[in-house]
Amino acid sequence: MSPSASTTASVPLIELDQAHVIRGQVRVLHGLSLAIAQGQHTALLGPNGCGKSSFIKLITRELYPLARADGQPPVQVLGQSRWQVDRLRNQLGIVSGDLEHSLADQHGLNALDAVISGFFASHVVPGHQKISPDMRQRALAALAQVGAQALAERPYAELSAGQQRRVLIARALVNQPQALLLDEPSTGLDVVARQQLLDALSQLARQGITLILVTHHIEEVIPEIERVLLMRGGHIVADGPRAQVLQDGPLSTAFDAPLHLYQHAGRLQVQVLPLSA
Repeated sequence: MSPSASTTASVPLIELDQAHVIRGQVRVLHGLSLAIAQGQHTALLGPNGCGKSSFIKLITRELYPLARADGQPPVQVLGQSRWQVDRLRNQLGIVSGDLEHSLADQHGLNALDAVISGFFASHVVPGHQKISPDMRQRALAALAQVGAQALAERPYAELSAGQQRRVLIARALVNQPQALLLDEPSTGLDVVARQQLLDALSQLARQGITLILVTHHIEEVIPEIERVLLMRGGHIVADGPRAQVLQDGPLSTAFDAPLHLYQHAGRLQVQVLPLSA
């Protein structure tokens, strides 16, 4: 990771201050206030419909918060409240299912070009843009970083779901972002592809790339993630070190079901207990 000279580690990566979001006629986020520091690997956990997707869209400027009466910005990324979307996405590498489908719909796009398209915040490489040798080398290096360099010339649409996901991560890495924002990254993956993805994320975290993982799968909280937030009904209901938050009580509250968390072969596992237990 190569932060710009103007960015200091003291500036939060993401800062929310009483951020409210309405979609349609429904308030989906209720006064969220939190700060995520640069270098602080963080997971946001919660059941389907709790507001996780709205949280991501708020950060990526697909949704906007209600204005505050005092005029203070409810959302700041790297100390700024106003961003051009393409510049923001260069700072926060986005990995989402929506992007995966958009790339798969591009006829003739190979994996290398899918990664190169990340330089232009586009789903294709614009015809009027010149691809420099440096861009090509950086794209190949990003593919190698996630163990996918051998896929470079293969059509993106013909890759397996796990391979596509690794290409998406490489695409996010070409701009040397401050962090990766991962939206349900293992959706649709089989057990082997899922573990390969989690291993790749662990390796990236150890390389110093900040991870913000948004998921409803507790098992995906890799050991490198030290902070966990639990969300329910558009509210943050728990926030703290993983050892404190990843406990039966807080998880059962967030998911509204009796859960038991344990480890097997060094990996987190979760069991849904009978309601009478």
